[in-house]
Amino acid sequence: MSSGPGEFLSALGLVLAIEGIFYAAFPGFMKRMLASLSVQPEQGLRLAGLISLVAGVLIVWMVRG
Repeated sequence: MSSGPGEFLSALGLVLAIEGIFYAAFPGFMKRMLASLSVQPEQGLRLAGLISLVAGVLIVWMVRG
């Protein structure tokens, strides 16, 4: 399998498309979720981001073998 900028841009496009589905289908829910982020402590957001990062890397690693 080839890798490079094309695959990265494809993955980025997929992430944006999936996120866009949520904004289009549930705009009120997304506004509430974003508003709730402003009151969360930075450490909690950082931890959630790191967990998401590790999970994403593991998923790609498992799929790509």
